[in-house]
Amino acid sequence: MPTAKVNDINLYYEVHGQGPPLLFIGGLGYGTWMWFKQTGLLASSFRIIVFDNRGSGGSDKPDYPYTIEMMARDAAGLLSFLEIVEAGVVGISMGGMIAQELALLFPQKVRRLILGCTAFGGPNSVAMPADTFSALTGAEGLSPRELLRQAMVMAFRSGYMEANPNEIEQILEWRLEKPTPRYSWLHQFNAVAGFKSEERLKELTLPVLIVSGDADRVLPVENSYLLQQKIRNSRLHIFPWAGHLFFIEEPEQFNRLLLNFMSEEDD
Repeated sequence: MPTAKVNDINLYYEVHGQGPPLLFIGGLGYGTWMWFKQTGLLASSFRIIVFDNRGSGGSDKPDYPYTIEMMARDAAGLLSFLEIVEAGVVGISMGGMIAQELALLFPQKVRRLILGCTAFGGPNSVAMPADTFSALTGAEGLSPRELLRQAMVMAFRSGYMEANPNEIEQILEWRLEKPTPRYSWLHQFNAVAGFKSEERLKELTLPVLIVSGDADRVLPVENSYLLQQKIRNSRLHIFPWAGHLFFIEEPEQFNRLLLNFMSEEDD
């Protein structure tokens, strides 16, 4: 199992394909499995790097408070470990916050930025709906499988899980195979709650693609519109009827969008 010694922890990572490097940064409690509809199809065009954030999957899970900046420095450290000078960066949900911070702290390391279903945090962002918050944090009396399924109901668009039962069971197996302990999930959750980038986004000058589903029940789509207003060299793409996990629900469209954006010539 490949790991990189980064800062004070070991990060689990995978590399797929060859070509220009493209780093994928995952969401709260998620692992490398979340990119199963991206890695194989995009590996013919890019050198895909996926990894587990601290606290998740095969990476170390220290029991102390995390911050988004801390996890951004982990991502930067992984790029240095792999001797990657500059990469495209894709961040989803919490990973989108980490990707923002990575681009702000280490602009020389990020060529282009894709921010999916994420937010800039703070008082001016649109909060997670109350029923979603309850589904994510209400663990009492539930088994690990039941808790994961309860959270996934909010992450997918209505009807997706019922229409794709085999896929959902496979995702549950992947998540249970390398579980995220509740304590480290809470450390990640609190890192998200404490994140604020709104006032610093004007510093970003690289090309940015913002992507979201308009049926997102985790981080409402309004956050993507707000991000576009704050990032001057950005564009926005909204997937109609798609949920928080639009990149799983609509992989062909998302992969094509990503490929086209990353293939553009830089100014």
